[in-house]
Amino acid sequence: MRLTTAILPLTLFALSPLLAFAQDGGITGATSSPAAAGYSCDATKCKLPNCACASTSPPGGISPSDTPQFIVFTADDAVQSYTLDAVNQFLAQRKNPNGCPPKMTYFTSLNYTNYTLVTDWYVAGNEIADHTMTHVGTPDMDEINGNLIALNALAGIPLASIQGFRAPYLDYDAQTLKNIAAAEFTYDSSSAASVPVTDPDTDAYWPYTLDNGMANNCLTNTDTCKGQPVLPGLWEIPMYAFFDERGVDGPHLMDPWLDAANGANSVNNSATLAYMKSTFTDHYNNNRQPIGLYTHPIHLAANYPGLVVDPDMISMINAFLDWAQEQQNVWIVSNEQLLAWVRNPVPVSQLDTVDALKCSTPQVSATQQICNGIPQNENGLLSHCDFSDFPFYTCYGCPQVTPEPGNPNPPQAIPTGGQARFRLPSNCSTPFWDPIAGNCICNSSTCAFVDDSRPIGANGANLTGGGTGGAFDSSASATPYVPFNGSNGGIPTLPHGVWTSVIVACLGVFLGSLTLFARL
Repeated sequence: MRLTTAILPLTLFALSPLLAFAQDGGITGATSSPAAAGYSCDATKCKLPNCACASTSPPGGISPSDTPQFIVFTADDAVQSYTLDAVNQFLAQRKNPNGCPPKMTYFTSLNYTNYTLVTDWYVAGNEIADHTMTHVGTPDMDEINGNLIALNALAGIPLASIQGFRAPYLDYDAQTLKNIAAAEFTYDSSSAASVPVTDPDTDAYWPYTLDNGMANNCLTNTDTCKGQPVLPGLWEIPMYAFFDERGVDGPHLMDPWLDAANGANSVNNSATLAYMKSTFTDHYNNNRQPIGLYTHPIHLAANYPGLVVDPDMISMINAFLDWAQEQQNVWIVSNEQLLAWVRNPVPVSQLDTVDALKCSTPQVSATQQICNGIPQNENGLLSHCDFSDFPFYTCYGCPQVTPEPGNPNPPQAIPTGGQARFRLPSNCSTPFWDPIAGNCICNSSTCAFVDDSRPIGANGANLTGGGTGGAFDSSASATPYVPFNGSNGGIPTLPHGVWTSVIVACLGVFLGSLTLFARL
């Protein structure tokens, strides 16, 4: 049995709507300009794969028509069953042009996170990235490194696989970038591309390195840009905004479907779909800069207790993805996959050669009992860490105390008559490591991954995505999606009266917040 919302603290139920509101990552206008950026880069000296100038043109001199159109899908904050289901309602039934399921990036904070689901999500092929331990802006080294250590120790994510960072609230400064460079991250993705690609002053750059400083957020982060900070080899992957009819004055960045479009006072799903299609078309018909769906999954978690989610909003997002995947050479990817192509770009006719876009599945016998991030193998083997503030499950042994930035990897609490579990070593892949026996079930020559991707046609393959959106109207019933690691997708029934308490608690928080806002 997985940790579900049934055992989360009631305080989390009550507070999470306000926490999610605070994490919206919205922008209200341009966050950079050429004058503020003061950016200069010599492309004859800064060359791929380890250096790239900020440029609106596709990398490697590839023509836009030969460039894949990437849709980057990311999620932020805690990982729980309901957040993974919120992601899966958009991705689970889809395929990329090579027949592989789309992958995404989960920027993970560890408060209220179920570690075993992080393991499972990673082994399923998705990217796990750093979002600090306790979700704080302009984080210090303990917050950044502590998250790395805890993800490695308690979720079994190889340190080398945690390549990316995003600042909570998108709140970073030059020191934050220096900190993540010191921690040897590959990339940051906290800045906004806030000017439409059709504007001559657009800041919608392809990912670039900070060998010559930042070129984004130069109006909002005054200690960056104009050649600073110089961090050779650290990549910046801008977050690409959508724009409504107001253009640069109408940007929508994270969770754009929650914003009112065109200066209106309320959300209109049809208007949102219209500007999402329009912005995508501008990218597609110009230099094919990536476009992004940057989500806080809690907002769309239909199975989260007490949260009312507009089914038309879910249908609208699926309708956008259905439509986008009907266009030629459109790929839904993680930041990791995007950057792999950017560093070694090839035209669409050669995408078969990009390993990052393939779907490699670890081959572990379904009958083997091993706590490895594959649900069929690990049933009954998980440790339940029953902390009062946020309990979780893990394959790697419960810590004696709750992990925190100053102590991200506490000593194990060894059960009576039991033994400590073994943490993932650097020379074994997560799905092949047995943390109970402390051994790798195979070696470098016998650990097998099977590539399930299919050949890509001369024009970039026929499109195979879509199928979950259907008609976008209030009477349409969405095609059921597959819940992650479960067949029922439901939430275990709580004892009688608990939901009443939760609702009362949420109401109390809401009324209290109104009083607080009235005093501001």
